[in-house]
Amino acid sequence: MQFRQQALSKMQSPEELDLPVRYARPQGLLVLAVTLVVMAAASVWALTGSVSSTLRAPGILTHGQGSYVLQSPVTGQVTRVRAEEGEHLAAGAPVLEVRTDDGDKVVRAIAAGRMTTLVARIGTVVTTGADVATVERVAGTGDPLLAMLYVPADSAAAVPVGAPVDLTLQSVPTQEYGTLRGRVKAVGRAAQTRQRITGFLGDEELAARFTKDGPPVAVLVRLEKSPGATREGASGTHSRYAWSASGGPPFALDSMTPATGAVHLAEQRPIDWLLP
Repeated sequence: MQFRQQALSKMQSPEELDLPVRYARPQGLLVLAVTLVVMAAASVWALTGSVSSTLRAPGILTHGQGSYVLQSPVTGQVTRVRAEEGEHLAAGAPVLEVRTDDGDKVVRAIAAGRMTTLVARIGTVVTTGADVATVERVAGTGDPLLAMLYVPADSAAAVPVGAPVDLTLQSVPTQEYGTLRGRVKAVGRAAQTRQRITGFLGDEELAARFTKDGPPVAVLVRLEKSPGATREGASGTHSRYAWSASGGPPFALDSMTPATGAVHLAEQRPIDWLLP
C-alpha cells in the first residue's frame, strides 16, 4: 500500500513546468570540445604519422679488409726498424732486423698494407711468435674508408641495408664539424666472437671492448662522399666525405679511428604498435 499511496500523490501533484532547465556549463563544453579534438588528432596521427628510432653502437673506421698481426719468426734482439707507423708496405717488405744466434734475420710483411701499430723497437728482445706490429690490409692509398659497427645481436635484425647512419668520431669535435654521414652496406649473419674480431682488427683490446656485453653482429657502413669531391681537399673538405655541419675537419680521416654510430631504423606508424 505504501507504493500505491506514493503513486496517487504523484498523480495529484502539479507538473513542475515552471522550474528552469539546467544547461551544461561553458567550461564543461570547452573541455569536451578539446577532448574530442585531441582524440581526433591522435587518431589521424596514429594512422598517417610516423615515428623513427635510432640504434647506437660502437665501431671503428677501417678499409674493410681487416688487419693482421705480424709476429716474429725468430728469437733475438731488434737491431733495426725499417718501417714506420702509417707507412704503406708491399708484401714481403722488410719491417725489422733481429740479431739471433744464427746471425741477423729480417722480419717481413706477410701481405701488402699499412702498418698501424709497431710494438717492437730497437733493443727489444722478441721471441718466436711474439707480436711485433699490426698491418691493415690495404690495396692502395686511395682505398675508401668504411665504418664497422658492432651491434648487439638481439638488435641486429632491425637494421635494414641502406639505412642512414650518423657517425661520431672520437678525434673530431661534434659541436664544430657535426657527424660523418654513411649508409648501411651489409649486416652480418652471425654474432662475432672476441677471437674473430681480434683476428679482423688485429687489436685484442678493441675486441674486448666490442664484446663486453656479449658477441655482437658486425654492420658495415659505407661513408658518403662529399658533393663534388674527386680528390683530397676538394669541395672544402679534407676528409672527402659528407658531414652534417660545415665541410668537415681540416685533416684527412685515418683508419682505426674509434667511432660511435647512430643507425636510423625504418619508420613505423604508431597504429602498428597496437596491431598484433
